[in-house]
Amino acid sequence: MLLHGFSGSLRWYDRVTPLLAARHQVVRVDLRGHGYTGGHDDLDAPAQGAMVAAVLAALDLKDVAVVGHSFGADVALATAERSDRVGEVVLIDQAPDYGLARFPPGNGLLGHALLGPLLHRMALPAFVRRGLRFGVAPGFALAAAFEHADQGVLDHRAMSPRMARVVLVDRRRRLAARPLDAQVRDLGLPTLVLHGERDRLYDWSPTAARYRAVGARVEILTGAGHSPIIERPGEVARSIAEFLRAPITRRTA
Repeated sequence: MLLHGFSGSLRWYDRVTPLLAARHQVVRVDLRGHGYTGGHDDLDAPAQGAMVAAVLAALDLKDVAVVGHSFGADVALATAERSDRVGEVVLIDQAPDYGLARFPPGNGLLGHALLGPLLHRMALPAFVRRGLRFGVAPGFALAAAFEHADQGVLDHRAMSPRMARVVLVDRRRRLAARPLDAQVRDLGLPTLVLHGERDRLYDWSPTAARYRAVGARVEILTGAGHSPIIERPGEVARSIAEFLRAPITRRTA
């Protein structure tokens, strides 16, 4: 199960999916408030996780590896907490909390209750493209990563204006109270963490240290930014495939 991040869509896995599908059944969905799923309610990670858990049950999928990129990492862990159908978790470029975050200047305005939705609706494509560049390594040609050169702009337009506050404000409080590394520890499931060396949102070194401290397997992708699923799809698919082939040892508290 492949889960995209904030302001993304299932299209962000277009290049990873065929590489994994050679050996695995691959399912991907648009999260609530994104893509073709849409909607403006139940947007936080617990509600999103309940939705994904319901999808796993409806499809009668078992021993599922849930892969989450960025905000999708929160949803992956929330899904695992709600479904015994999840066997492994993969977290891609998401620090345990916002203590390690370095957001672009002015990013906080998007989370304002009144101003945020207005800015979302008024955002020009050039502004969206500039913001998206922060989510990849410097110099990466974002347009070449998708079949549609402006997929990032399309995804932004499709996203609910309420998502920014959920991710930039509410999520900060949620992760401060219960960071993702604590969630990994409490779950006790085999967990792989992939993180780009040149991620401009979260420093890879302290992020890696915290996840390793709770027993996760961590791999650093040299030269990749915050979005290796589009920057280095081959490396991401290979790391996930190798992780799933490895002997699985369930951790106990």
